[in-house]
Amino acid sequence: MDKLAFVALASVKEQAKVRASITNSMANSSTIGFKESFEAATSAVKIDGPGFSRFQPGLIVDDVIKLKPGAIIETGRGLDVAMNDSTVLGIQAADGTVGFTRRGDLTIAGNGLIKNMAGETVLGEGGTMTAPEGLLLSVAPDGTVLASSPTNPNDPPQEVGKLLLRDASETPLVRRDDGLFTPADPELRDKDFDSGPLPVSVRGGALEGSNVDVVDVMVKMIDFTRSFEMQIKMIKEIQSIDQSGASMMKTS
Repeated sequence: MDKLAFVALASVKEQAKVRASITNSMANSSTIGFKESFEAATSAVKIDGPGFSRFQPGLIVDDVIKLKPGAIIETGRGLDVAMNDSTVLGIQAADGTVGFTRRGDLTIAGNGLIKNMAGETVLGEGGTMTAPEGLLLSVAPDGTVLASSPTNPNDPPQEVGKLLLRDASETPLVRRDDGLFTPADPELRDKDFDSGPLPVSVRGGALEGSNVDVVDVMVKMIDFTRSFEMQIKMIKEIQSIDQSGASMMKTS
């Protein structure tokens, strides 16, 4: 009986990871540039120990970022960019390392640095980029940031820098603790990586929405809830059977 209870409790514990993933996806269904990254399949894991050997449920986790595109939202704003294909944008993380994102709602901070609306500092090919004061910024399809004069629109725009864009079509990415992406290869973690074979490009004046399918996530949540209720019911039934067995063995 203890083996059955052990297996049931182990299954509940493992599925907590699935619940956290589903909840995270639901919470970010409207987050700009959010990408799903968690898929899990149940497997049997052998547990060996002194005097016993048993199997318990385990999860095979695939946490590679799914770069499936989200819906395009036209904004007409010069500093809004939606990344095409498998293009990702370089970010300077709070700890100074390099991360990547698909979030393209760029803005100019008080110190002149270009950041996104999450407060993350955007990187250019030469490091961080500072916007010139009093000029209007826009982004070309190849990621070049251009500054034009609002008072002299006929003057040619000045090049401020070029966004750090990389093609991740052949570089698996995983999610960091701060939500940014990083290469799955341990040697490239929190570092820049070589761009893939596809040309990097962005779409100016637009943003990419989350690639979370709300209906699919809701179905997963309902299915998970029913599975969880069944497992709890099984544990309670095991407890009841165990108590009945113990009662029968009592001496009168």
